Amino acid sequence: MTSESASDNGLSARAAAHPSVMARGTVAAVVLALGAAIAAAAVLDATWLQVGTLAWRTALLGVAGGALVLWLAARHLRAPTFGSANTVTLVRGALTVMLLALLGVNTAAWWLVGLATLAAALDGVDGALARRRNEASAFGARFDMETDALLILALAALVWQNGKAGVWILLAGLLRYVFVGASFVLPWLGAVLPPSRRRQTVCVVQIVSLIGALVPVVTQPASAALALAGLIVLIWSFAVDVAYLARQARP
Repeated sequence: MTSESASDNGLSARAAAHPSVMARGTVAAVVLALGAAIAAAAVLDATWLQVGTLAWRTALLGVAGGALVLWLAARHLRAPTFGSANTVTLVRGALTVMLLALLGVNTAAWWLVGLATLAAALDGVDGALARRRNEASAFGARFDMETDALLILALAALVWQNGKAGVWILLAGLLRYVFVGASFVLPWLGAVLPPSRRRQTVCVVQIVSLIGALVPVVTQPASAALALAGLIVLIWSFAVDVAYLARQARP
């Protein structure tokens, strides 16, 4: 995980980018991650869910996500190879796609918690690999941040779907996108935020609280209280960043 989190404005996305040669191994990594996710979804469906649609749902979402990763990597990744750290982030993205594919399916089970926990645990691996192998890059940091944001959105939706909290928990997953959208209307919100350990910690707290709410033995009202605690911390973190940017924007 980088020092960025859901409340980061992601300014690098607006920076000018020039088309470049695709980093070696990028297409293979995306194809393999997508194929593995589809295969895992098919096994999961046949073994436990038996709804018959999880594999193609994962395929549709995965193809869209994979195409986006390829396009962004071609434009923004300035490295000869895709890299092991980005590959780990890609695996996290594939796991998140599987979680998104589970929306609309009755999924309150321990294996769902395990899948979400694996996606969250790998968040500490990609950053460590990037530092150890000297693969740190603006693309990798942004890729990691967007994967975090999508994971939080998927978990929040699953918490709501399983009746562990009210519809208000979707705010946890939408806050980052509202923040980025608002920065196009209020340009001062698009200023660069300094690195922050607080944001990193809050991101972890938010993900852990959502996974905790999904644990089958954690029922209402405890699950809602846990989800609400994580949301309050997240809102506080956003408020701190907005206040900082507002001060910086004063003439």
